[in-house]
Amino acid sequence: MDLLRDNELIYGRLLVIEEPHLIERYNKALKAFGLKPTERERIEIDRTGFSPQVAEDLGDINYLDPNQINRRFIILTPQQADLPVVHTAFSNTSQLLYEFLTANARVINALTIKDVIYGEIEDSVAKVEDIEDLLSINQVEFRVLSAEDVTGKATELATLVDRLKQEPEAWRDTAMLEHMVDLAKVTGDIRQNALVPDQVIFRHNAYWTSHFGGLYVFVDPGMTTVISDPAAPGFRRSRPWQVSYLSLHDTERIFDFLVSTGRIELPRASWIDESNYLEHRAEMIVRTLIHQSDPKRELSSVDRVWLQSWIHGHADLINREGTFPFLNAAKRELAQLGQMKMADVRPERRFLVVRAKPDHPDAWLTSRLISDFVPFDFVSRYVFNKQGFYRDYEGFDAVWRRHVVETLKDTYLKDKAGFRARLYGLHD
Repeated sequence: MDLLRDNELIYGRLLVIEEPHLIERYNKALKAFGLKPTERERIEIDRTGFSPQVAEDLGDINYLDPNQINRRFIILTPQQADLPVVHTAFSNTSQLLYEFLTANARVINALTIKDVIYGEIEDSVAKVEDIEDLLSINQVEFRVLSAEDVTGKATELATLVDRLKQEPEAWRDTAMLEHMVDLAKVTGDIRQNALVPDQVIFRHNAYWTSHFGGLYVFVDPGMTTVISDPAAPGFRRSRPWQVSYLSLHDTERIFDFLVSTGRIELPRASWIDESNYLEHRAEMIVRTLIHQSDPKRELSSVDRVWLQSWIHGHADLINREGTFPFLNAAKRELAQLGQMKMADVRPERRFLVVRAKPDHPDAWLTSRLISDFVPFDFVSRYVFNKQGFYRDYEGFDAVWRRHVVETLKDTYLKDKAGFRARLYGLHD
């Protein structure tokens, strides 16, 4: 993974923490979780407070996610809202934490001046043992703590202030007044700085989870759809009256589900032409075939003229594999008709020519699912399914790893937002 790390393709865009008082606060949170404090003077953290360096020292990449449920978090600064989440068992952890940070921005700004915020994203499940455990999660609650208990002291002070207002004789309680002064020394003026989060409960909607080898949950009015390996415990047995189950290996049914629920944008010349979507897919498969036929060839320096020559010289291989001819045929059909007859397309090829509907709330999750059916497109895999990409990368040889890294640097990393907008229609 060193090549990925050196090129910021893993653990990129993290926030450097090197101020001694912030390291001290981070260690207080680790101790509260029963973990060994770090001895490092410099660490990097993501939105949740996860640090690759601390994970390495502890020998536990799940130190903030011990059972892959009820995710822990450590917040040192409001800046974390703009960071990625680089390690999680649920795809919606990032969004949930972003909603919490933005909904309580004023409180978090005030609290992190004085203290570290830590806690858990709690739900009704302590451990996931079958699909029913996942389906029982309808909402999550952020249990918020702080090392100096600033939030608790602010709550106590607010209660005592109310007592002063409501009980005429409360002013005579000298001990209570002295205690209020001590609390105020920690919290400051709570009339000016709210120190208790306003919103801590959030909906838990569609998501992917790493449990049971990878499982998708899509939520529609009146029906929830689970897509997973049929070997997952509880598959087709948990809540069959309100849950539809699709095998992750049943390409045709998954495609039909995504179309019928409006999550997929079918191939139309209107978006295909301006996005160069098919050209991107075609180049991905050609480069894959070149490497498979000549594993030692370095591909980073080849140009389009060389690629065309290779295609002409290896027509039998390309036709036998079939993806490149199919994409060319799709381009011709779209040029002539403006659309494609998807019923005539074999199920295993349909995901080659569609993308997630950009304006659907589940666009990123749908894009992740599509990437499972087009694994040779490592760019899309990296954009939407980093866990899958990193797993694939582990099986790549050194030559292909170098090519993958250079391609991602020359395409996606140069302009992430622009690349996502052009190819997938997604706008930040």
